[in-house]
Amino acid sequence: MAPTALNTIILLAGEAEAQSLGRFLLAENATLEIIAAPNRERLDAACDDLNPGTRLISFYSPVIVPKSHLEAMDCGSYNFHPGPPSYPGRYPSVFALYERSKNFGVTVHEMEERVDEGAIITAEWFPVPDDCDLETLDTLSFKLLISLFGRLAKPLATNPGRLATKRLGWSGKKRSKADCDALCTIDASTQPDEVAIRTRACGPHLNRTD
Repeated sequence: MAPTALNTIILLAGEAEAQSLGRFLLAENATLEIIAAPNRERLDAACDDLNPGTRLISFYSPVIVPKSHLEAMDCGSYNFHPGPPSYPGRYPSVFALYERSKNFGVTVHEMEERVDEGAIITAEWFPVPDDCDLETLDTLSFKLLISLFGRLAKPLATNPGRLATKRLGWSGKKRSKADCDALCTIDASTQPDEVAIRTRACGPHLNRTD
């Protein structure tokens, strides 16, 4: 049973992002305690002595949250994923560009032990621009995530219960960092056309071994 009040929100996000996102939340509920956790170490410390009425929000974070932390959040845990439901896992923008996807998007969902499998709160899509590169696509998805956070700030900051979900399901292969590393590694045997699309998709993750 959820508590009657929401008192604390742990923000699993970069330092700069946590400051900005915290302002969204405090504008809706000035009594909140906001705890910034930019990495796993800080998250572990924040979870050592939780007070009743705590919620976890992960925003654009690669940190995998253990089951014990998720179970300790009596006001639930939510993730802002930088990809649509069809691209679960790590580096969704890399794989969307490689597969020449015409549309991309972002997803907000409940967090579970297995990443990117929780019930979806909302998802939004946008067309991928012609000749889009990784930096451009990541920038577009980041801006959309910020916009979604602003729109969801009120229920996230004031509703201690479970947020409403939509009838949307995850699909597509869940990718890992190892999958991205494999895709972004090229050598002398890689064909020119393949080099071009991987260069566009991988950006700074590209690894030449020739």
